Amino acid sequence: MLCVLHNRRMSDEDPDPYLWLEDVTGEAALGWVRERNDETVAALAAAPAFKVLERAVREVLDDDGRIPYVVRRGRHLYNFWQDAGHVRGLWRRTTLEEYRKDRPAWEPVLDLDALAEAEGEKWAWAGSAVLAPDHRHALVMLSRDGADACVVREFDLRTLRFVADGFEVAEAKTRVGWIDRDRIWIGTDFGPGTMSESGYPLQVRRWRRGTPLAEAETVYQGLPTDLSASGWHDDTPGFERDFVHRQIDFWRQELFLLPEPGSDAPPLKIEVPDDASASVHRQWLVVAPKSPWLGHEAGSLLAFDFDAFRAGGREAAVLFTPDERTALADWNWTRNHLILTTRADVSSRMEILTPGPGPGPGTEAGAAAGSAAGTATEAGARGWRRAPLAGVPPLSTASVTGTDPDSGDEYFLNVSGYLQPSTLYRGTADSSDGVDGADSESLKQGPALFDTTGLVVRQHFATSEDGTRVPYFVIGPEDRPGPGPTLLYGYGGFEVSQVPYYSAVTGRAWLARGGTHVVAGIRGGHEYGPRWHRAALGANRVRAFEDFAAVARDLTARGITTAAQLGIEGGSNGGLLMGAMLTRHPELFGAVVAHVPLLDMLRFHRLLAGASWTAEYGNPDDPADRPHLERISPYHQIRADGPPYPPLLLLTSTRDDRVHPGHARKMAARLRESGHPVLFHEHLGGGHAGATDHGQTAFNEALVHTFLWEHLTPAK
Repeated sequence: MLCVLHNRRMSDEDPDPYLWLEDVTGEAALGWVRERNDETVAALAAAPAFKVLERAVREVLDDDGRIPYVVRRGRHLYNFWQDAGHVRGLWRRTTLEEYRKDRPAWEPVLDLDALAEAEGEKWAWAGSAVLAPDHRHALVMLSRDGADACVVREFDLRTLRFVADGFEVAEAKTRVGWIDRDRIWIGTDFGPGTMSESGYPLQVRRWRRGTPLAEAETVYQGLPTDLSASGWHDDTPGFERDFVHRQIDFWRQELFLLPEPGSDAPPLKIEVPDDASASVHRQWLVVAPKSPWLGHEAGSLLAFDFDAFRAGGREAAVLFTPDERTALADWNWTRNHLILTTRADVSSRMEILTPGPGPGPGTEAGAAAGSAAGTATEAGARGWRRAPLAGVPPLSTASVTGTDPDSGDEYFLNVSGYLQPSTLYRGTADSSDGVDGADSESLKQGPALFDTTGLVVRQHFATSEDGTRVPYFVIGPEDRPGPGPTLLYGYGGFEVSQVPYYSAVTGRAWLARGGTHVVAGIRGGHEYGPRWHRAALGANRVRAFEDFAAVARDLTARGITTAAQLGIEGGSNGGLLMGAMLTRHPELFGAVVAHVPLLDMLRFHRLLAGASWTAEYGNPDDPADRPHLERISPYHQIRADGPPYPPLLLLTSTRDDRVHPGHARKMAARLRESGHPVLFHEHLGGGHAGATDHGQTAFNEALVHTFLWEHLTPAK
C-alpha cells in the first residue's frame, strides 16, 4: 500500500523517515528488501521470455571461446577463470607455448569453488601479489561474497597449498605487498586511529615473518583526515628501493622514497604537485600533472632522470602534450620502452617511446643535466625516439594488459570496438630500433557472440547548455526507417572515460533484438583529460547532468529515438546521474535503470567508503558545499507533483561495502511513498559489482533488459 503523498521535496531540515533502511543486515530492513525483491521478480521474471534472455546472457558469460586474459609471473602466464563449471572461479596458469594454442593446457592453481565448499564461505577472488624473481610465493586476497574488504593468505605456487603459519591477515580493506621472502608491507585495521573515515589503512608497517602482526614496525602514519596510505617495494635489479604513497583525498597525493632500513633519515618527498600522478621505473620519474607545472600544460606526460630530479634538476623530456581533441589515456613500461596510449575524440592511438642513453642514475652528470629548473625539452631532444604502434582501427580502444616490465620488452595489447570482438596481441619492443612493433603476433581472437549484420557505429557530438561539444557513440541499425528503442549509458565522474568496447551481453540482450545502444562521454570523465573531469567537480556536477540531457535531446532531434523510446542506464556514480535525470528531466526518458547507485548526497559521506568522495562532490558538513549537494541529491529532489517520472529499476547488493545499499533502498521507499513507479532488487551478495558469479550477472541483465524492453516497446 502506498503511503500519503507529499507535494513538496524533502529538505535537509526534514527528518529522514527511512534511516532504518541503512541498517544493512537489520531484520526490518532485510524484510523490506525481500518484499521488494518478490515484487520485482513477479513483475519481470515470470514471463517465458525472461528465461530465454537469461540463458542467452549466461551463454555469453560462460562461452569457452572468451579470451583468457593473463598476467606474466616469470615463465608462467596466470589467469582467473569463471564458467558454468567454475562458478566462483579457478586461478590457473600455463606457458606462452601453450597459450599460443587454440586450447591451451592449463594447470589449476587454486579452485575457489572447492575452497568455498570446504570452508563454508562464499569466497570471491580479490587478486594476488607474487614475489619476484622466483615467483614461488604469493599473497592471495579473498573476498566474502564480493565485498571490497578481503582476507589475505600466503600461498605456495610450487606446492599449490596455503602456507602453514604463513602471512595471514583478517578481513579488512587491506593494502599488502612483498618486500622479500620474509617481509611484507602491510596496511590494515590495527585498531582505533589506524583506518580512515572511509575504511582504508592510514598506517604503513613493515611486517617480518614469524612475528605478531600487531608488532609490525610502523614506518608511516597518515593524518586522520587522509584517505589512505600504502607502501611498496621496487625489486628491479640495480634499482631496489621502497616507497610510501599518501593519498590525501581522492585527487591529491604524495610520494615518498624511504631510506634504507636502520637509517634515521626521514622519508624523502618527491616534489611533484599533489594533484599529479607520479611513478618511478628504473632511472626514470614519469609525471602526469593535472594542472600547469614548470611551464607544461595540464594533461601532459613528462619524464625526468630520477636522481637528477632528487638533486634539484627539473629538465623534462615532454612525452605528450594534449590539445583540444586529444588526451593522455595511459602509459606502460616494458624494461626498456614506454608504451604511450592517447585518445583522439575518445578513440585510441598508441606509440612506443624509447629513452636515449642520457645521464645515468647517481652520477654528477645526471644531476647537472637537470640543473636548469623549469627548462622543457620535447621528446627526442634528450635522445627519446618514438613511432606509432600500428594495428589500432578507428573508433576502437587499445590497452596494454598483463605486461611485466621485469620480464623484458614483451607487451600484451588488447584491441576491441563496439562491433569488433577483442583481439589480444603479443609483441616485443625491439631494444635496438625499438619502435615499430612489427614483430607483434595475434595471440587470441574473441568470438563473435552476436550478429552484427546491418549494424554500424557512428560518433556524434551534442551541444550542452554552455556550448560544450559532448561526444557520444551510436551503435545500431544502419537503415532504420524511423525512431526506435534506444538505451543510453553514462557515468560522468572520477575521471572514468567511456570508450569503445565489445559487449556481447549488450549485443545479445539489446542490439540483436533491434535496439540501438548509445554511450555518452560527458564531463566528469577523462575523455579529454583533466579539464574534462574538473569541469564537473563539486558545485559544477550539474555540467555532467546537462551534458547527458543534451545527448538525449540530440538523439531525438536526429530521429534516432523518441523520449518514450529512450531508456537510460548507469551505475555507482552513474547511478547518481540516473537519479538526477529522473528528478530533473523526467520528460526526456521512457525508463531508467540504476545499479548500486549513489543517491543521498547529504549523507553519502557517513556511509561506508563515502567520505573518500568529498573531493569529487563536496562535503555535506561544509556550509559552502551543502546547498549544491542538496540541489544535486536525487533523494532530496523527489516530487509528487509536476511531470510524471518514468519507471525506474534500482539494483543493489547487501554486500556492497563501497556504495551503501541504503541509497537505493531509501530512494525506492520515497518514490513508492510519492506514488512513482519503481522496482527494486537487492542481491544478498555481489559487492559493488552487483554479482560475484555468472548466474547472478545473467539474472541481473535479464531483469534490466526485460524491464527496458517492456517499457520502451509497449504492446500496441
